[in-house]
Amino acid sequence: MVMYDDPRILRAIAHPTRNRVLHELSAAGSLRAADIARLIDIPANQASFHLRQLAKYGLVEEDPDAARDRRDRVWRLVDPDGIRFRTGDMLAQPGGRAAWAVFQRNTVARGQHLVERALAVDDTENPGRSVSEWSLLMTPDEARELMEELAAVVERRRDAGRAHGPGEGRETWSVFQLIQPYPEDS
Repeated sequence: MVMYDDPRILRAIAHPTRNRVLHELSAAGSLRAADIARLIDIPANQASFHLRQLAKYGLVEEDPDAARDRRDRVWRLVDPDGIRFRTGDMLAQPGGRAAWAVFQRNTVARGQHLVERALAVDDTENPGRSVSEWSLLMTPDEARELMEELAAVVERRRDAGRAHGPGEGRETWSVFQLIQPYPEDS
């Protein structure tokens, strides 16, 4: 598992397009810039630019085993399990707090957007869309155990999706997990 502590990485992934590129690579495993461009509806040269920026910070790399030939550029996450931070180390570095503020602001906005979209009333039938909230009595150790159990379920689904690849009616779904003690301010 790769752990990142460079504050510049937070700024790089706070960009909405780069963040979406990372999500598509996480779901699919490996993709070409043209595939990403098609999936997120941007020009291929823009997808290539964002992939190069992510590569500059060591978040993505070329996947030569997935390429058709030597000219074919296929990309994957450096760590197929995702991106993890050493937050304390990152915050202690120059620019760390400012980078965290940008990342936090964008993550909150993305989370709000995801919840709003899931709760939207429209005329389409979308049986997989859901927002759920439960309240559980747990110790911190039990909460960690729950996180690990949920992560194992999500990883199994992600691996199955990667095995099939994009297409065949498959699209990238967001699974947004939040586990914390019940906030006192509500």
